[in-house]
Amino acid sequence: MDQGRIEDYELELLLSDLIEGYGYDFTDYSKASLKRRINRLLSVDHFPSFAELRFRVRSDENYLRRFVEEITVNVTEMFRDSSFYAALREHVLPVLRTYPLVRIWHAGCSTGEEVYSMAIFLEEMNMLDKCLLYATDLNPSVLETARNGVFPLAQMKQYSANYLQAGGKEEFSRYYTAKYDRAKMDDQLKRKMIFSTHNLVSDRSFNEFQLILCRNVLIYFDKDLQDRVFRLFDDSLEHLGFIALGSKETLRFSPVALNYRQEGKEKIWRKVR
Repeated sequence: MDQGRIEDYELELLLSDLIEGYGYDFTDYSKASLKRRINRLLSVDHFPSFAELRFRVRSDENYLRRFVEEITVNVTEMFRDSSFYAALREHVLPVLRTYPLVRIWHAGCSTGEEVYSMAIFLEEMNMLDKCLLYATDLNPSVLETARNGVFPLAQMKQYSANYLQAGGKEEFSRYYTAKYDRAKMDDQLKRKMIFSTHNLVSDRSFNEFQLILCRNVLIYFDKDLQDRVFRLFDDSLEHLGFIALGSKETLRFSPVALNYRQEGKEKIWRKVR
């Protein structure tokens, strides 16, 4: 093997190790994306060979955590795609406001920025107290970041601009406390959040929701895995509930597509049958 290049058969060996040893199933993830990330680990962590990497993953649970963190995608920001959040605020949340209890699932929540974005809008609309926000991810370490609600202060300027473009009504700085180079989100925003590990590939539905958000996760899955996840979401969403996806994702070609109607131009669908 050329240093820094993983072969197809080696990838299959590693994926098999992860299933048999730890229950992590990445077999239907995009092979190109997995190989790109594993090649990066081979280089960054200075493994002389694939065999050394494989041995480390199989024998060192601390390194396993790093491995899973690196090959799962954790790119997010608050109020990402402000037009999406504007549509959510104007067209979806007013509908959910009529419900006595609202359950929202942030699937693949990563470090939690989008969960806090949702909580801010719910608070501004006097809805947060009757909502439960379930934030799940495969990766325990990013969930811990989400649970703590502490982010780099340098990012707040961009997040504030996103928030205002999305229709935010307050001074964004009221929602966090700055200390040195970190920003801690207001604990009041966390009062209705529930954080838990959940594997979209292998775990089952665990509740019935009125809104499911899974944004910029499915683009890294192949078609079969996407379809499996869409069936999971369909099983988890009540009639007339909403599914929200990322800007490059679509429900249109999924096996459950006929159950849904797209709401406007954003990637938001409503379950109509």
